[in-house]
Amino acid sequence: MPRQGRVLSKTGVYHLMVRGNEKRDIFLNDEDRLRFIDTLDEKKKDHEYFLYGYCLMDNHVHLLIREGKDPISRVMKRINTSFAYYFNKKYNRVGHVFQDRYISEAIDSDSYLLTALRYIHNNPVKAGVVKEPSSYRWSSFNSYIGKDKVILIERDEILGMYSENKDIATQRFSEFTRENNDDYLIDLEDENPRKDKRAEVKRFVEEYLLKKERDFASIKTDKKLREELVRALKITTDASVRLIAEILELNRNMVQRIK
Repeated sequence: MPRQGRVLSKTGVYHLMVRGNEKRDIFLNDEDRLRFIDTLDEKKKDHEYFLYGYCLMDNHVHLLIREGKDPISRVMKRINTSFAYYFNKKYNRVGHVFQDRYISEAIDSDSYLLTALRYIHNNPVKAGVVKEPSSYRWSSFNSYIGKDKVILIERDEILGMYSENKDIATQRFSEFTRENNDDYLIDLEDENPRKDKRAEVKRFVEEYLLKKERDFASIKTDKKLREELVRALKITTDASVRLIAEILELNRNMVQRIK
């Protein structure tokens, strides 16, 4: 089955996830984590890209990046190749360290950028590793709130979206990160959907709309129809939120909220 083309971001900003080959750990100790962070720093020194956020988990990494001199594909290749060389040499191994194809989603608005950053910083909280974002050493959250001396991220640009006053901006950023939410962005379960599942969902949507004597455009204009269709898809097809949102051309957070 041919791979689907990536959705390009109009803003040049992407939320990306890379994970270990065969779901294996890519960080075996803190030295490995520090090396990956050093790699992020090294590869951005000449404005190849701009980093808004990161979170290192045991077997995967979330990144929030804006393209600079290099396109996102080259940025990711340079980061992954450098770390893989280090990892294989250190542990006397050969072969792929990362799964071949990184997962990405386009970030086309400031509001979605901030949501993606909140999602990334809450990854270890939702995984049960820590109780709140500042307790996790291996994300960019503490850089934003002034607890990390090494600043790799474009902190002022992000905080400026909250307030021109740095103290107020930091407080609002922290509150926004910690508030209850049902954000749903790319994560480990997000693989390229199987062709048969995609076909099943599309067929269900076509039959549902035909039965209701409605067209596809009605999904976006009729809230009641949209919510009923999403609920039916979740119950009947067991499709992922990501796949439902993609086929219905809806925001994934919207689909996630519909119970």
